[in-house]
Amino acid sequence: MKAIDNIGRELEAARDIAEVARIVRVSARAVTGAQGATFVVREDGTCFYVDEDAIAPLWKGQRFPMTACISGWAMLHDDIAVIPDIETDPRIPLAAYRTTFVRSLVMAPVGSPAPVAAIGAYWSVARRPPSAAVDRLRELAAAAGKAIERVGLADAPWAPNFADQAARSTAS
Repeated sequence: MKAIDNIGRELEAARDIAEVARIVRVSARAVTGAQGATFVVREDGTCFYVDEDAIAPLWKGQRFPMTACISGWAMLHDDIAVIPDIETDPRIPLAAYRTTFVRSLVMAPVGSPAPVAAIGAYWSVARRPPSAAVDRLRELAAAAGKAIERVGLADAPWAPNFADQAARSTAS
């Protein structure tokens, strides 16, 4: 398992948001022991699932309203969401999860003071995610936030309208 310090150094060396996304995607799964991980960015009132590393496909490339997904909840509330059982948490849009392996998860907001992204870790068993995994994901989110602050979001290759939104966010 990669140490958070090593991941922090990788993120410090990242040259653009695509590299940050790659590091986060791989590292989130490694440091939490999860069966899946996602990197999500805030884009024009939606959560855009940029990248993932999982035992089965999740939501890569899809967009959901901020108010209709757990990554949006984490960003809007600037709070980590720990969900031991997706079936019993009202914040979870069950229809989006029914075709996946996900039964428990942790979603951490990225960026401060206003989150611009989120990192999710997913497990196939309904159980409380280990506190060490939650702590590591929180640390990874903090390091990713610093990297995003440094490299910016304007060059995001996956979303043509993302540069416009980043400029609007900076102007306000």
